[in-house]
Amino acid sequence: MARKNKRIHQMTLPEWEAAFPDESACCAYLVGHRWPTGVRCPRCGSDKIGELSTMPWHWQCYACNPGTSYRFSHITRTIFENTNKPLRDWFRVIHAMLTSKKGVSALQIYRTMGFGSYKTAWYMCHRVRVGLQDQKFRKLMGIVEVDETFIGGKDKNKHWGDRGGSRGPKGKTPVIGAVTRKGNLLARVIERADAATLQNFVKEAVSTKVSLLATDDNHAYLGLPAKYPHFYVRHSLGQYVTGAVHTNTIEGFWSILKRGVVGTYHKVSAKYLPLYVAEFQFRYNNRQNPDIFGEAIRGC
Repeated sequence: MARKNKRIHQMTLPEWEAAFPDESACCAYLVGHRWPTGVRCPRCGSDKIGELSTMPWHWQCYACNPGTSYRFSHITRTIFENTNKPLRDWFRVIHAMLTSKKGVSALQIYRTMGFGSYKTAWYMCHRVRVGLQDQKFRKLMGIVEVDETFIGGKDKNKHWGDRGGSRGPKGKTPVIGAVTRKGNLLARVIERADAATLQNFVKEAVSTKVSLLATDDNHAYLGLPAKYPHFYVRHSLGQYVTGAVHTNTIEGFWSILKRGVVGTYHKVSAKYLPLYVAEFQFRYNNRQNPDIFGEAIRGC
């Protein structure tokens, strides 16, 4: 009998309330995850700083410019900077976004948080998605699957000014992804799904030392360098699995992403689609991480 995967315990709402009873607890948590070895200047990285006794969670750096000092706080150069919302509200929004497999809409955040406007919730959700973007990644190895999909409604259902049939089939926006089986995923919104774009993505995201590179029978992948151990399944002939060759893992991620777009957000513009893809990618890559909340705070 196959062994079931052990369920990863995530922070529940009561546990969240106990961990962050007030604003001070949130500030301490942010400082501890942002500077685990001690507070450093966010501008120059120096540890030659002094704490301001009259302003909690504020410091000044004496190393930036000789004879002067640079003042900063725990939220300087983070997504929380220059906002009038308390850090505890931001933490609530992040927790709600991370504990929902298919995401949570800004409208739902607006309703549950009691913000004064929907625009506030929308702004906060997008700022969090910016913080969840993975700017650093290592090339994927092992058995890697690569596939592309298209996100968006049909052109005939859009306002005439929003129609853009050149982006992909029926005006949809193309997204390409690569995933290591039982490992991490990298997904990216692309301008067009032509051979040059798809092959360049593979070269950037996938190591040539992979044991297997699996795709479908899209002709765009047939021009990959011979150093990739490339095999494909013929979806056009109804073939989906040939031994270890299949794209079921990446297609499973596409299913989660599309269900989130259709069922949670209802519609996503091409302009902001990269942020939504980054959010789903972050949750997928941290699905086995019991401290996904702390990982998100470190990125913000």
